[in-house]
Amino acid sequence: MKEIKPEIAERILQLEEKFKNSGQDMGSYLDGLLYDKYLTYWDYISLDTLLSLQNTKTQFPDEEIFITYHQITELYFKLMIHEQKQIIAEEYLTAKFYLEKLDRLNRYIRILINSFDVMIKGMDRDQFLKFRMALLPASGFQSAQFRMIEIYSTPLEHLITHNERNSFTPANPIEELYENSYWKKGGIDLSTKEKTLTLKQFELRYTRRFLRIANEVKGKTLYHKFLMLPEEERNNKNLIEALRTFDVNVNVNWLLMHMGAAHRYLRKDKNTIAATGGTNWKEFLPPSFQKNSFFPNLWSQEEFNNWGREWVTHLFNKENIN
Repeated sequence: MKEIKPEIAERILQLEEKFKNSGQDMGSYLDGLLYDKYLTYWDYISLDTLLSLQNTKTQFPDEEIFITYHQITELYFKLMIHEQKQIIAEEYLTAKFYLEKLDRLNRYIRILINSFDVMIKGMDRDQFLKFRMALLPASGFQSAQFRMIEIYSTPLEHLITHNERNSFTPANPIEELYENSYWKKGGIDLSTKEKTLTLKQFELRYTRRFLRIANEVKGKTLYHKFLMLPEEERNNKNLIEALRTFDVNVNVNWLLMHMGAAHRYLRKDKNTIAATGGTNWKEFLPPSFQKNSFFPNLWSQEEFNNWGREWVTHLFNKENIN
């Protein structure tokens, strides 16, 4: 019989110690290893299932681009939430740990921003304007994970509509703060002033979850975790710059890319075509209108006054010239 190497024997002893409290002897686990198939790449990532999820609703070829890109986006949102949860859960948070996670967050959102040309330039406009009608009332407005990213990042009072924000404080009930979230204004029909079906569906599906998360992270959002750092850690220039970068990436650059897509596909002869779901995107998307910031304490008043304005002003001037 072949002699067992000492390092293998040591591992066997360690495995026996690990499995003795599981209710099964180690021999049973070894049998499982003998009977198990070799793991493959396609099984590990569930490739066949993943590639079966692009269930288009029309015969237009470019709808597959549209649905695939949105699914990719949601996977990156999932990764972002994964990093946020680690920051929030860290009991002994340091600037070093916080910065490592922020670098990941900025990498994920930067990839999404840089890839948005897939949406802006990568689809046939005529196809989009046709297949989008089969998607009603669904809308990217209904991305729950993006709202979760906001809730994990900053207290709800920072997410109030800009011109109403000064009327609210952390003392207001979470339910009241949530009801006045800026994004809800984007789900109001401008002609009737009523909630669109898109917003009603979204609220019905996710309101309880949003409120649960908001209560769970009260006083522990990324904003709060930064403020709780010791002063020396809190003054870390690299950390502050990473926080500012994350703020701009999410609350300015990501929205501006959506503005670019909306102007390409939802403008015709200087007239606005309604967005899917009836969302009023011209009032809802421009960051210069919302002035949302996860970390308002890191910006000057002058910076807020010009929050995303340069890009939007350029866009609208170009639009009026043309």
